[in-house]
Amino acid sequence: MFISNAQFMLIMYLVLFELNVIGDNIAPAKCRQAEYRVGDECCPTCPPGMHVSRHCTEFRSTSCASCTEGTFQDGDNGREQCFSCKHCDPGLGLKVKRSCSSTSDAVCEVLDGFFCSDSNGGGCRAAQRHTVCRPGQYIGQRGTADKDTECLQCTHGTFSNGTSSSCENHINCESVGLKLMKPGTDSTDSECGEHGPQAGLGAGIVLGVILGMALIIGGIIHRKKIKAWKPTSPSSSSPNRLSRVGSRGQQL
Repeated sequence: MFISNAQFMLIMYLVLFELNVIGDNIAPAKCRQAEYRVGDECCPTCPPGMHVSRHCTEFRSTSCASCTEGTFQDGDNGREQCFSCKHCDPGLGLKVKRSCSSTSDAVCEVLDGFFCSDSNGGGCRAAQRHTVCRPGQYIGQRGTADKDTECLQCTHGTFSNGTSSSCENHINCESVGLKLMKPGTDSTDSECGEHGPQAGLGAGIVLGVILGMALIIGGIIHRKKIKAWKPTSPSSSSPNRLSRVGSRGQQL
């Protein structure tokens, strides 16, 4: 028996329609808002701050229990357990911005010297310490709670130890009448010294001052020694002389 195209299309449509009807009868009914499915049942959800302690049945409703300390549930739910509160670990550069409650999780923020590398919902989940600029760099922008420190390289002829917000120019030794002893780098200044003749003159002056001081001190000591020494007075020696003369006269 010959079937036209129109008849074939009609048969296929009826077959597909029957399959859809059968599928709808087999598939479970969709639960309404504020309900959750358990097997073939649609159970009422628990409110924020609570979790399911016993699912509903055909004869009773859902039983709920409050979240314990350190846990929370922030919405209507059919969960049997609450979520664990977030820990703001100081060792990871975090501190508590808002404490955890039964209906909301804790919110963390960064400690001083750190910036947030993973933010979420007005808080921070992970932090990193601000970068410390190296010698030869300067601080282009200091770190904040949201951004890392920006370190920039000193240009030629300037230097920085890494802690300042700008680089300093190398000293020009010749401009101050000195000789360049060691060129500056990006982290150290130039080192200057005196020129040859001037350096010798300076050393001679220093030596002369030292010798002069030594002579002055020696003279003071010598004068003190002279004052301390007293010669024997003539009167004290006269009796001895007379006695010697008298003894000689007797002998004569």
